[in-house]
Amino acid sequence: MVDFAAEGLLEGLEGPARAARERLLQSLVDDGATLEELRAAVEEGTLFMLPSERAVGGRHRYSLNDLVALTGLDREFLADLRRSAGVPVEDGDAPVLTDVDLEAAQTAKRYEDAGIPREAQIEMARIFGRAMAQAADALRRLALTMVFEPGADEHELATRYADFALALEPTVGPAVQQILRMHLRHAVRTELLEALEQHDGELPGRREVAVCFADLVGFTRVGEVVEPDELGAIADRLETLATTAVALPVRFVKTIGDAVMLVSPSVDELIDTALRLVDAADAEGPGFPALRVGMAYGPALQRAGDWYGRPVNLASRLTAVARPGSVLCDQATRDAAQGPWRWRSAGQRRVRNVSRPVHVHRVRRPPADAA
Repeated sequence: MVDFAAEGLLEGLEGPARAARERLLQSLVDDGATLEELRAAVEEGTLFMLPSERAVGGRHRYSLNDLVALTGLDREFLADLRRSAGVPVEDGDAPVLTDVDLEAAQTAKRYEDAGIPREAQIEMARIFGRAMAQAADALRRLALTMVFEPGADEHELATRYADFALALEPTVGPAVQQILRMHLRHAVRTELLEALEQHDGELPGRREVAVCFADLVGFTRVGEVVEPDELGAIADRLETLATTAVALPVRFVKTIGDAVMLVSPSVDELIDTALRLVDAADAEGPGFPALRVGMAYGPALQRAGDWYGRPVNLASRLTAVARPGSVLCDQATRDAAQGPWRWRSAGQRRVRNVSRPVHVHRVRRPPADAA
């Protein structure tokens, strides 16, 4: 019988809360949890999540060196792969890895045997790791929302959380696979085949794309007068508005603090999305900051899920000088657009890290009664 008080796992608790902690600790010990796991979870304030982590991820039984021996992978490559995916790389002999970690290593070995270069595997691990970290955080918040009940003690909350995670876990893999297949199908149909045709069977290094950044005006000042959770809610709402406004061929690339980045091979589709996003932010009411958008068009390079090149840099700079509630575009965007937009020259602007002044334009929708 473990003396939890002597191990320092009950400090600061009295009465029912102490009894609930003891029940939770005992159930974890009965399930095979080590004192090291319990201490770490108590110190991090995540003890109530430990039953669900063990239920979904499995028990700790392998070390990194065990995975190397079981798969035949190079140790440094396996460590780099895990770092790229955003997961910890522990001491080589520490038995802190689970069957899920072993399965991931076995998949990497199958890729290697199929001739997929290590550099490509690491790049894909970085892309998937970033996306899956966001997905995991969203699922964690969903689970907490679903299981939280005022007055529930730590043991009850941990049990409800674990039960919900076990019920949800079998549906996550198919859902992720379905979304991935839909995006992959579109990429093959509208981008890859076209690129192969235009470049005589060779994949191009760069593509002509329209890029825009949508930035919350005065977000930093808002952060000085509202609580952090309110500020986070505003940033989350911007991402929600952006992902709701986006439809293929426009793609949501990433959130950067108080801004979102979108790209599209179609200038007109991106203009339409940017204008809808500005309208959506305005419809949120006076408590939500206005949006300003900068847009540029030109050749850019895609790597690891992100985009690089002059239009990316220029769109970011134009966002900083755009008026609240406006979409500011470079000349290349104006020239490439074919829709019935209303354009107004905003003159020449000097922007940071661009040697020459940039001729910019504001774009709006045509009047509703326009022919």
